[in-house]
Amino acid sequence: MIAPRENSMTQRRFDLIAFDWDGTLFDSTALITRCIQAACRDVGTTVPSREQAAFVIGLGLRDALMHAAPDFPPERYADLAQAYRRHYFAAQHEVVLFDGTLPMLQALRTRSHLLAVATGKSRRGLDEALGTTQLHSLFDATRTADETASKPHPQMLLELMAELGVAPERTLMIGDTTHDLEMATRAGVAGLGVSYGAHDHAAFEVHAPVFVAHSTRELQDWLLEHA
Repeated sequence: MIAPRENSMTQRRFDLIAFDWDGTLFDSTALITRCIQAACRDVGTTVPSREQAAFVIGLGLRDALMHAAPDFPPERYADLAQAYRRHYFAAQHEVVLFDGTLPMLQALRTRSHLLAVATGKSRRGLDEALGTTQLHSLFDATRTADETASKPHPQMLLELMAELGVAPERTLMIGDTTHDLEMATRAGVAGLGVSYGAHDHAAFEVHAPVFVAHSTRELQDWLLEHA
């Protein structure tokens, strides 16, 4: 078990803070939505609306495409996935971290929280994004959808807690979608929603998040005071 770094456990509510990536730390919602639509157009299937494409963000790629293109033949999902990846990797340099993300993560490290990423991205996609943003050193562990079960299955969080030796009651999951918050509920951990990503925050209520942040600054302030 990894021991808390400096502060005693009684000075913190959560030892482990797990973040979703796209739409939570990385301002990529619009790009992902456009790439899903472009991929559907490329393969000749019905192009989902912006809202339909945004809804699937956070799921593993195959699950996302199944929801975004339900009429497309399942045996051709590999073609659709390839088209999506082609569009995304060609344009990923266009997106950046949300303003204030790096100072927030650094402040949490100073407070001795363990930090993790639980994302619907692939391992390749996350590693490239972490390399671009130079955030590798800030996270103690990461999980991607091609390594374990896709959200909202709780396996990502269960594996992260096991790896880092943190109990569910000492863990907080932060994300911008109902998939993130449902995963948190199913893993027995607290969930916190952010409203500036893919899903309308009105849909978060059913999952009883401990807080909904409307900016990175608001998220940081809440974490430093309550986490």
